[in-house]
Amino acid sequence: MRYSRIATAASAAALLAACVSACGASSSSGNGVASRSPDGIVSAASTAIAGVSAVHVSGSTTSGGSTIDLNLDLVNGKGGRGTLSENGLSFQMISVGGTVYVDGSDTFWRRFGGNAAAQLFHGKWLRAPATGNFASFAQLASVSKLFAGLLSHGTLSKGSTATINGRQAIAVTDTGQGGTLYVATTGKPYPLEISKSGANGGKIEFTNFNEPVSLAAPANSIDISQLK
Repeated sequence: MRYSRIATAASAAALLAACVSACGASSSSGNGVASRSPDGIVSAASTAIAGVSAVHVSGSTTSGGSTIDLNLDLVNGKGGRGTLSENGLSFQMISVGGTVYVDGSDTFWRRFGGNAAAQLFHGKWLRAPATGNFASFAQLASVSKLFAGLLSHGTLSKGSTATINGRQAIAVTDTGQGGTLYVATTGKPYPLEISKSGANGGKIEFTNFNEPVSLAAPANSIDISQLK
């Protein structure tokens, strides 16, 4: 699993910003995914996640000595919202209607722009087109783009079963990159977790499948192009 995709995208998005219960349908019986080949398991997970209306993504990973934490609610085909942080510097993000909105903490803005930036942007949202300066945020908030990257892989090896957030799952490991994907073996074969050990490791969990999530653009946001 390309576990590093989240760390790379989140870290890049943070730099750009500086410049300015798995509870889907389940069943007590198995879904048959555990008997498939490793590639077949990942394919089933890709198909399942493509059909969700919403999913919660949370966890942390380390890349280049930086710890990235994320807590996101994603709505398939519409965008997402949540909080991200890098080494304790946190910011909120909303992606909806082709626009990305970012609201950094005072500490975040002070770290990159000093006290003046913290005062100027305190309590305010910055906005940019999803294809512009905040494009990395838009990718994190897209179910299709996020999971296309996360579930891309090299040579796979099927592991043993495990319990992830109270749900039975089968493990599949990318033998080249070392990331392990856990796929539900009851109900829909949703991806439940991606984990990796080591200095650049961490764990990302996927829960709250198909639970309602409301998205709305924040009022009185500042167009980032006006700051240039």
